[in-house]
Amino acid sequence: MFAVVDIKGHQFTVAVGDTVEVPKFSEEAGTNVSLDRVLLINTDGEIAVGKPTVEGASIQATIVEHSRRDKILGYKFKRRKGVRRTWGHKQPYTILKIDGIEN
Repeated sequence: MFAVVDIKGHQFTVAVGDTVEVPKFSEEAGTNVSLDRVLLINTDGEIAVGKPTVEGASIQATIVEHSRRDKILGYKFKRRKGVRRTWGHKQPYTILKIDGIEN
């Protein structure tokens, strides 16, 4: 059994027991969350596709931890002018553990 869920504008394929890295949630680690934007559910070959979401379907998940990705460096320069600019960015994310899929 697996499902496709929309979390903050990103689509993820999840199954029970999976851990997924998603955009940052504001809740604390250890909190249970319910994800209601389920786009597709596959139950033993029986597929339910939503228009745009599956009615009454939800996914139960637990927030495991919050973290930040590796630093991405950006660089700008203008030739022959001595103008240089370097910056960095670390994107925050949340790790979710999928506890159950309800149809």
